[in-house]
Amino acid sequence: MSKFLGDWGNQLKSYNKNVRLFLLASFLVNVGMGIFMIIYNYYIRELGYDDQVNGKVIAMTAMASAIFLLPAGIMSDKVGRKKVILVGAIFASVTMLLRSVLEAESLLLVSAFATGIFMSFIQVSSIPLLAENSTEKQRVHLFSFNFALIMVANVVGNTLGGTLSDVLQALFSLSSLWSVRITLLVGSIFFFTSLIPIMKINEERKLKTEKTAASSFKNIFKTQKSGLKMIALFAIAQLIIGFGSGLVIPYLNLYFTDRFEINKSLVGIILSLGQAMTAVAFMIGPAVVKRFGEVRAVVILQLASLPFLLLTAYTENLWLAVIGFLFRQALMNAGNPIQMSLMMRSVDDSIKGLANSVGQMVFQLGWAVMGPVSMTLVMMYGAYHGYAIVFTITGCLYLIGSVYFYLVFRKVK
Repeated sequence: MSKFLGDWGNQLKSYNKNVRLFLLASFLVNVGMGIFMIIYNYYIRELGYDDQVNGKVIAMTAMASAIFLLPAGIMSDKVGRKKVILVGAIFASVTMLLRSVLEAESLLLVSAFATGIFMSFIQVSSIPLLAENSTEKQRVHLFSFNFALIMVANVVGNTLGGTLSDVLQALFSLSSLWSVRITLLVGSIFFFTSLIPIMKINEERKLKTEKTAASSFKNIFKTQKSGLKMIALFAIAQLIIGFGSGLVIPYLNLYFTDRFEINKSLVGIILSLGQAMTAVAFMIGPAVVKRFGEVRAVVILQLASLPFLLLTAYTENLWLAVIGFLFRQALMNAGNPIQMSLMMRSVDDSIKGLANSVGQMVFQLGWAVMGPVSMTLVMMYGAYHGYAIVFTITGCLYLIGSVYFYLVFRKVK
């Protein structure tokens, strides 16, 4: 254990100022996102809309990300990671503020679409920024730490979101709608505070790279054929997993509320525990890589999550559902930084933004397509059979995605 902690301590000390500033900004952004993740579905219900509107909102956000991730990635490669992240953070903060107060369905959908656009700016530039400010030896640890930090921020956001709304309602006799709305406004404040560390990042661009390899699609297709092939292969894997994820992940709070009739505070605590478990799994990920290699580590972790996913799907016992959720969450997500490290190492610096954007674009496409499908099935078949069906479909897609990943990448050095 002391060796494990010492290894991580040495890694953290070795990161440069840009990495530390970005990690702080990422933490603040994801606390805000954690609040929105736990509360926004309830906000839509409090406005009097049915769950199909929830599905539409998720679809609009994911569709916007799917559309804009690719151009955002190309822009990131051309003008720099910091500029793209800063623009995304500014406008994402504004859209989050608007989403906390808007009520008309059309405005909910438009603001959700806008959030997807500007969050894509942040998402697509984050991994390349970290990659460019670290050595290859640092990256598995750094990506794992970044993902773990996101999970910790989500823990804070989920706990704060679920608890604050109930506390406001109990102590100040606020309506359920206003308690949720104020909680969302608190989440938007965290977004705004992330601008401070982002503005302090000092990025030095490599002008030669900008003017040649990343200057146009034509040059990219001429000079980066092997890199583009790797991007396409990764994209297929992300698309399959994204379809499965889009069926269940956006609605986990509704799953626990609908099936077990528990309050928002308890839902927040459960989701927070899931994020905490995932953070621990991220930190252990590099050790799994050392023993099994990157590709096998990803596949082992993903396949190990499937029994717990099915447990969550079919149990009528809250505590078994929580156990299933916690282990599925940790195991399935633990492979993400390993995949990111593998992809970043497999492509040239000039197309790292493109690689990250394509992977996230197809993943968001899965959410956009399957979000409305999930809520329709739940409305048709009820809180037990509806969720059992969508969780089972997700399990099948995860299995297909894991087998594909192993068959395609098992020979990658």
